[in-house]
Amino acid sequence: MNTSETPYLTTCPISCTAPLADTTLRLREGLLRRCSACGQLLSSASAARYSETMAQFDDSTFNITAGRAQKRRDAVAHRRLMRIAALLDKSPQDIRLCDVGCSRGQFVAAAIAAGFSAEGVEPAPQIAQAARDAGLPVRTGLLEDQQYADSSFDALTLFEVVEHLRAPLPLLAECRRVLKPGGILLISTGNAASWTTGAMGTRWDYFDMARDGGHISFFNLRSMALLAARAGFEVAGIDTARVKFHDRENTPRWRYAAGKLLAEALNLPARLAGRGHDMLAWLRKPAQ
Repeated sequence: MNTSETPYLTTCPISCTAPLADTTLRLREGLLRRCSACGQLLSSASAARYSETMAQFDDSTFNITAGRAQKRRDAVAHRRLMRIAALLDKSPQDIRLCDVGCSRGQFVAAAIAAGFSAEGVEPAPQIAQAARDAGLPVRTGLLEDQQYADSSFDALTLFEVVEHLRAPLPLLAECRRVLKPGGILLISTGNAASWTTGAMGTRWDYFDMARDGGHISFFNLRSMALLAARAGFEVAGIDTARVKFHDRENTPRWRYAAGKLLAEALNLPARLAGRGHDMLAWLRKPAQ
């Protein structure tokens, strides 16, 4: 990164007023910075670098899966949908759900197949059109652009969205408005306080903007809970899962195999300790 460029993020996205401090983690875009109040990690990427890497999402061929990968994705979606139904204490047929930032709509399709009344919102025009071409009810634009009525939905999902946002609180405020009292907001993102981050450091692929475009804001359990509270949500639970030590592409086969065995042995302890690198935050709009 050109050091003369101003970082796109200059204050904590969780709206902490505490100062930011440099870490020892240097990415291609510069040193990661940490909020001294909540521990949120911030990229030093410029606005131009951010926009450059975000362009990958507006492509009608992006995020196509098939075969075993699609079966795994469908199984994960089903587990999440059933937990949403359990938290709401409703049958799928009685739940209206919106997937915000839905890409080409795979989760919307899984929800419809499970009996939910589901739709999606996607800001990237080409990928939103690809979802509609597949017969899915997906709108183009931001959630704030759709002008949904108050209390429109029983559940909202934000999968791999908040790490792209300079200021997530306005989006969560809109989520709270369009959710019914007692409604569920499910957020997925990476856990920057995971054992994976401790072991891999800057090798963690979640930090790589070339690979995962637009990743500029990295959460931990404390910062996620603070975000929820400041947006007016209750935390129904925050789960983490999975550990890894190496990327397959850049690691000798024997070392990758040994690291994978160790990671699998640590998956359960990581889940129990909140140190997995995948985070799911189950948030609830207060009933009153």
